[in-house]
Amino acid sequence: MTDDELMGLALAQARAAADREPADVPIGAVVVGPGGEVLAVTGNRREADEDPTAHAEVLALREAARVQGRWNLTGCTLVVTLEPCTMCAGAIVLSRVERVVVGAMDPKAGAAGSLYDLVREPRLNHRVELTTGVRGQECGDLLREFFRARRRR
Repeated sequence: MTDDELMGLALAQARAAADREPADVPIGAVVVGPGGEVLAVTGNRREADEDPTAHAEVLALREAARVQGRWNLTGCTLVVTLEPCTMCAGAIVLSRVERVVVGAMDPKAGAAGSLYDLVREPRLNHRVELTTGVRGQECGDLLREFFRARRRR
């Protein structure tokens, strides 16, 4: 599958997260294995699980590790609708993900090129290949509309 198609899967999970009760911030993530197989497709579940670590990326990494039977995700690609935060960027580096594909950037809290660049920090023992802007407008619009609707309530 192409990055664009994989981002479509992530966007579907983001929409599902927003449509759930209680609604979660619409962020979705997909992990693809070294052979191109989809290992995990998840969306944010912080509100649903009452878990501050239940970000889409962390859930996707956990599921991919479970499916592969190992924590080391070398050769895997993570596709996510919003630039990872510092927690998620740390998990990405520690799990040895090879590549991250980002939809919308997050200049207020992003840790993959915006506010910080943890995934490519040269002082760490692992650096990630980064692709940004894949369906970025669509990813950003989904988040803007979610927060606009929330403010109206």
